[in-house]
Amino acid sequence: MSRPPNRGPSRSGPNRGPSRGGPRRPSGPPRFVPPPPRPPEPVDTGKQKEEAIELEGTIAAVLAGTMFRVKLRNGHEVLAHISGKMRKKFIRLVIGDAVKIEMSPYDMDKARIVYRIG
Repeated sequence: MSRPPNRGPSRSGPNRGPSRGGPRRPSGPPRFVPPPPRPPEPVDTGKQKEEAIELEGTIAAVLAGTMFRVKLRNGHEVLAHISGKMRKKFIRLVIGDAVKIEMSPYDMDKARIVYRIG
């Protein structure tokens, strides 16, 4: 005589659970305990991200790959590229245009052109 194929747990037997039909829960502490709430973050720690330095200059040379040589008012020249918004709006720059640039305080030789003044 052959057995019928196994079709999962039977509806009767020890795994059935309490009479309400739900699984029996073990007594004791709950399985998931939420972590304690975090302390509030301090508003001003004194250590803030270094801000970009904004300067004005004029385009001295147009280089390949949307790079420009910008002469600042103090006489220094920096290598600058167009910011993403200016590239997206197809703002064209030519020699002699006045521009506003942003420089990182960590690298004073490179900049980002953020605005064409005229």
